[in-house]
Amino acid sequence: MFNEAELEKMVVDTISKNGWDYISADKLPRNHSDVLVEPMVKEALIRLNPEIADEPSRADEIIYKLRTVILTVQPHNLVTQNELFKKLIFEENSYPFGKDGRMVPIRFFGTVTKENLSLNEYVVTNQWVFPKEEGGKRLDIVLLINGFPIAVGELKTPVRNSITWLDGAGDISAYEKSIPQIFVPNVFNFATEGKRFRFGSVNMPINIWGPWHEADNKQEGTLADVQRSIAAMIKPEIIMDIFQFFTIFATDKKYRKYKIICRYQQFVGANLIVERVKAGYPKKGLIWHFQGSGKSLLMVFAAQKLRMSPELKNPTVVIVNDRIDLDTQLTATFNASDIPNLTSATSKEELISFFKGDMRKILITTIYKFGEVDGVLNPRDNIILMVDEAHRTQEGDLGEKMRLALPNAFFFGLTGTPINRTDKNTFFTFGAAEDKTGYMSRYSFSDSIRDKATLPLHFEAVPVELHVNQDIVDAAFDEMTKDLTKLEKADLARRVKLESIMKSKDRIRKVCAHIANHYQTKVEPNGFKGQVVCYDRECCLLYKKELDKLLGEEASTIVMDTNNDKEDKYKAFRRDRDAEAKLLDVFREANSPLKLVIVTSKLLTGFDAPILQVMYLDKPMKDHTLLQAICRTNRVYGQEKTHGLIVDYIGIFDDVAKALDFDEKNVQQVITNIAEVKKLLPELLTKCLAYFLGVDRTVEGWEGLMAAQECLPTNEEKDAFAADYRVLNRAWEALSPDQFLLPYKADYLWITKVYESVKPTDGRGSLIWAALGAKTIELVHENITVEAVHDDMEILSLDADIIDEFLESKKDIKTVTKRIEINLVARIMKHNNDPKFIKLGERLEDLREKHEQGLITSIEFLKMLLVLAKDAAEAEKETVPEEEIDKGKAALTELFNSVKNANTPIIVERIVNDIDDIVKIVRFDGWQNTTAGKQEIKKALRSVIWVKYKIKDKELFDRAYSYVEMYY
Repeated sequence: MFNEAELEKMVVDTISKNGWDYISADKLPRNHSDVLVEPMVKEALIRLNPEIADEPSRADEIIYKLRTVILTVQPHNLVTQNELFKKLIFEENSYPFGKDGRMVPIRFFGTVTKENLSLNEYVVTNQWVFPKEEGGKRLDIVLLINGFPIAVGELKTPVRNSITWLDGAGDISAYEKSIPQIFVPNVFNFATEGKRFRFGSVNMPINIWGPWHEADNKQEGTLADVQRSIAAMIKPEIIMDIFQFFTIFATDKKYRKYKIICRYQQFVGANLIVERVKAGYPKKGLIWHFQGSGKSLLMVFAAQKLRMSPELKNPTVVIVNDRIDLDTQLTATFNASDIPNLTSATSKEELISFFKGDMRKILITTIYKFGEVDGVLNPRDNIILMVDEAHRTQEGDLGEKMRLALPNAFFFGLTGTPINRTDKNTFFTFGAAEDKTGYMSRYSFSDSIRDKATLPLHFEAVPVELHVNQDIVDAAFDEMTKDLTKLEKADLARRVKLESIMKSKDRIRKVCAHIANHYQTKVEPNGFKGQVVCYDRECCLLYKKELDKLLGEEASTIVMDTNNDKEDKYKAFRRDRDAEAKLLDVFREANSPLKLVIVTSKLLTGFDAPILQVMYLDKPMKDHTLLQAICRTNRVYGQEKTHGLIVDYIGIFDDVAKALDFDEKNVQQVITNIAEVKKLLPELLTKCLAYFLGVDRTVEGWEGLMAAQECLPTNEEKDAFAADYRVLNRAWEALSPDQFLLPYKADYLWITKVYESVKPTDGRGSLIWAALGAKTIELVHENITVEAVHDDMEILSLDADIIDEFLESKKDIKTVTKRIEINLVARIMKHNNDPKFIKLGERLEDLREKHEQGLITSIEFLKMLLVLAKDAAEAEKETVPEEEIDKGKAALTELFNSVKNANTPIIVERIVNDIDDIVKIVRFDGWQNTTAGKQEIKKALRSVIWVKYKIKDKELFDRAYSYVEMYY
């Protein structure tokens, strides 16, 4: 097993071989409090700019401006400052250094060509300390270009299997809050434990950090694999390319800034497009990147780089949507990305005007607008089209029309589903003969799952009586139409046959009862949402009516096209684009009461809602349409969502090969029967129980836990057990509730209790030691009577100088230690969101590690445990009991209910929860006795009552404050 020093040396050596000079941190010309290596920055400015070379003091003026951006950063505005820094480097970089004070652009880096890239100074360093030598943070690896720290790397040695890259990424995430200054010039960060390499951007949720692979080798798990990934990514030309073209800043619906960095497949795919355009041939190409893996962002990155490439002479980039209108996820992605010169053409006239006017921008339009024009719109050869979901847009002569309108343009087709060879139109329009497989770039389902860009899909069969049985439909139809001619029968069949069963009141009632029960018991407990796919618009109304009886009106809504509605049957669900967008944003909110969206054709493509886990499918579909629809559920959402689920009421997946009939046969592996998980569960449970052979599982309390823990004496055994339990827990969560699980319930509960008792108390190793699923937590609460934490007061009350004497009188030190440790863990876990107990958890895990490694004796371990146990007991005395806070919430609820009327339509539960949440964050022990404490609480209350809910009632405010003062 290699140690951290060896891992660090490997990383530094690998980066050094890629054109980076190694300089140890203590040899760099900087103070510990400096973010920039200012002498290097100054040398680069002089080297790259003749105006500064003539008067080197000008460099100081520029550095001062950059330093201001760095020093004014706070954790909450890190992304904003990071964006501003990039703008100062590449956009707002003009200074009055020309003749007679003329503004001239200043270069901070050599870019674009290899000759220019060679003008930069590339440095890798290690053990960078900031902001002071004593008590400062120590960063394992820092990459510098021209003195700017553009990347931070954190390494973890797998002294135990549960410590992974995720812990390193977690450290970086903590540094972003404690020392945000270092991350203002940042391009990316990376982490590794010597098995896997992952990278991300500032403030990026660490669970979506991605790998970097080479096209011909995507294996992971060894030091050699990590070395290969680092060697492939951390090259000067790639990092500069990412810095300039493959990081973007976007704004979400709540006006919050966030930063996006490319995944490796987006980097490769976008650069293939750019290289083809620069080379001038071939003038087309087809990209297949699996549904949900970031195809829209690939187009954003490609558009950005094409527009910013000077050799393309200010090109026009056209994003062609396959929908009738532009209200799609693709358009939303472009609009959210703060990319300049973006416009749209929603009519034939706008399209003609754009091209005839020779506009040099990024245009978003629909394929159907090209169907309305004739002749040549623009003959220029630096027009690049990227067509979304290319296979669907080649109906009729639309592809040919595009070619005629823009005869010298480049045509790139992008698709989330594979193209069949029979689809000759798509290959003719986009496929290049040079691409032997038909695709210039492909990122398959298995690539996507391996990289965790998307989640696996399961389907769940329903009771057979709910299936649409085609044989029964046929027999009933023959009986109904026995007196009709063949021609009359055929015509009627086409229109009526399937509808007769799909709209049967009895079937709809049974299907909706199944949906309601399934959602409430299997999906809602985990915090996810669902989509109901109906046969047609009328079915949507029928399902909504039935589901309202079962779940209430607030729980669901219909999203449908309401055109051609002469009878106003669908008027209640008629919305404009803005209203629909707001509704879908409400659906995406975890706490909103809207749980299900009912659809028939809308939202089956181009709809992105990671919180969506389950699709209740009651409409016949196949191939492209089916694959695109079911992939609405495959988006990553935190660590809790492990798969997407399709509940199949039609029986579509009775024959997966028939349902997904593609030339690429491995697409049929996209979805698997959840019954396969059922078959595995007994084996997974047995594997976990095998760790505890001979342990009496009927013994309760700490004695039972101690016997189980004896079977896991080292961290190696604990981590192996945790890895196996995690698989079991995921399977249980996927299946529960199910009668099938009843025989396994007692053993599963026992195993879970043991898992929680040996789990690290400070959150380390969270990739393996994951949080329990919601259904497991509920099961534990229902079935385990949690004993009060018993302090061994005989020991805890002793003074330090007589502890040794007491311990000598005890024959079984091991039992005493284990009992105190179990009670301490229980106490820490009971308050696991309290900062004081989080710190105690960290101290306990550090202590356990030292004992495990033999750095302290068993007696020393017990003594230190006792100190911790005393501190935990004291901390618990200072903690406000939950029942007191519950009284506070009850009093606040009564108060706001009493003032609720037509003029104050407040949602009482929401306002009380908002007050409760913010007060818990702001309050501290004894706040009622300090002026500052009272001011902070009042300020927090005002932000909720006055600002958010617009209730300007002083008496109400004073009463709310008095309740908070009393109960919090």
